[in-house]
Amino acid sequence: MSPAPHDVLLSQAEGEPIPLHLVAEAGLEAFLAAQPPLVARMAALTDFKARAGQVLAVPGETNGAGLAIFGLGVKVKADGMAFRALPAKLPAGDYRIVALPDGVSIEAVALAWALGAYGYSRYRQKPADPKPRLVIETADLSEARSLAQACALARDLVNTPANDMGPVQLEMAAREIAEAFGAEISVVVGDDLLTENYPSVHAVGRAADPRRAPRMIEISWNGAGADAPLIAVVGKGVVFDTGGLDIKPSAGMRLMKKDMGGAAHALALGRMIMAAKLPIRLVVLVPAVENAISGDAMRPGDVLASRKGLSIEVGNTDAEGRLILADALTRAEELSPDLTIDMATLTGAARVALGPQVIPFYTTDETLAADLAKAAETVGDPLWRMPLWAGYEASLDSDIADLKNDPDGWAQAGSVTAALFLQRFAPKSPWVHLDIFAWNPRGQPGSPAGAEAQAIRALFAVLKERYA
Repeated sequence: MSPAPHDVLLSQAEGEPIPLHLVAEAGLEAFLAAQPPLVARMAALTDFKARAGQVLAVPGETNGAGLAIFGLGVKVKADGMAFRALPAKLPAGDYRIVALPDGVSIEAVALAWALGAYGYSRYRQKPADPKPRLVIETADLSEARSLAQACALARDLVNTPANDMGPVQLEMAAREIAEAFGAEISVVVGDDLLTENYPSVHAVGRAADPRRAPRMIEISWNGAGADAPLIAVVGKGVVFDTGGLDIKPSAGMRLMKKDMGGAAHALALGRMIMAAKLPIRLVVLVPAVENAISGDAMRPGDVLASRKGLSIEVGNTDAEGRLILADALTRAEELSPDLTIDMATLTGAARVALGPQVIPFYTTDETLAADLAKAAETVGDPLWRMPLWAGYEASLDSDIADLKNDPDGWAQAGSVTAALFLQRFAPKSPWVHLDIFAWNPRGQPGSPAGAEAQAIRALFAVLKERYA
């Protein structure tokens, strides 16, 4: 599917690497003066000015490796994400960075390089073109490889179409992760969801083909003993969302294979935590369903039971993600976590507010909010805090149930009201909800169109800072 991170990050050169020079606009003239005349001629011919993101590859004058130049513009950010574009812009080959700009770590560059080398080619007969590789002999690349591998996992899961990524396949991915790190896993399937008190998960998924029965997946891992802090990670796993009986138009349904993006990100974040051996206890909760249409589909106006005991009126069957998260968050609360994180491709309103690249998050914990904002800036994983605005609480009121899943009168605040709905079920300990998109609608170098891993690098940075 995607190139493994170790394929593009080398700890030892296999030959003579191509020198890769990082040059700011202000330093270009002096740099060119110190190079062979061919370099200056190539720069003039290609209008290379060392602007941010510009790349110039210069062949050797004889049989040598030549060199490459990457423009830094006026100033490069310390998060290193500017280097993500390099695998898409450089010719195939092995490269060694000659010198780093101040404030940028080689580990950040390595991670950006591995993220930028991602590609998805599962269904193509033609093999993927070889990617340029980065040689780093002086640093430990284990964390960069691990983070890149987890991000690639999330992107692979989201990119896979629903015919090959149903609830069963999502469970298989969870089992592979659990087995790799010695974690325990339990899965409740089909009508057993009623017996085990996951009624909302069952209601959303029961209309699917029995071979795609709904399920509740729970991974448990202990990295430090019974007294270690417990982190709960919850991910929405709607493998395909037709909209239910409130059926989506075809344009709205086109990308709904990615509606399990929250689950993919939860599994990827769990993998990051376990690979880093953080001294915590971890539980990953994934309700996996298909929101299908059949004679057994939930209807507008139905009143559902929930694990928490609150009754929920279904105003819109297309607001199903919050229903399955309600049961999963209640399960998290029963475990008394120190911190709960939930991720979901939940609302289009989040995209109207912040677009596809910036992810809104909701929490009442001021320290957690500040830590997330700082981590997002440090690692280049854009997040923005949004308010749990109490003035919209009344929009969740139902005439016949404890609450309803589609707020009245506040459609413009759809991401906020969805978060307020989840807050009714979330643990009272620190909790954060992230309304992710998990997708690049338009490709650019290092970020091809398709699945994208969002927020989990910032979340991991917070967890590492707090617990490592």
